[in-house]
Amino acid sequence: MTPGEINDYLTLARTIILTTIGPDGVPDPVGMWFVLRDDEVWMRTYGSSQKALNVIRDPRVAVLIESGEQYAQLRGLQLTGTVDVVRDEDVICEIAADLLVKYEGLAPEHVAAARAAYRAKAPKQVALKLQPTKIVSWDHRKLMAAQ
Repeated sequence: MTPGEINDYLTLARTIILTTIGPDGVPDPVGMWFVLRDDEVWMRTYGSSQKALNVIRDPRVAVLIESGEQYAQLRGLQLTGTVDVVRDEDVICEIAADLLVKYEGLAPEHVAAARAAYRAKAPKQVALKLQPTKIVSWDHRKLMAAQ
């Protein structure tokens, strides 16, 4: 995929599979909701969750996004890199509100109120910012069109 196609694909994607390294060294994949902010992938979770503990201990991750029902429709992205754990409560509230807009249809005029309402939960949360160092993409629709 081109950089523009990658950005479009990320914009439309609903769930990513975040794979961290578990305490036993085994990959630990988990589905995550995410938002794009300034073309960066952001997530939020409880600071005591296993995925948060995993990236605090070892920030290396792989992220998978895929779609398609038939071989000729398969598309996907694998992003490998690291995750920054962000404890800034303002950022956590912003990510939480952005997630509500994307997944729950929160109207833009209610974003400020959602940020304020989330403030009580923010101390127990962390924001996760993906720092990709490698992006691999595939789009079988292009393969089939070339035949």
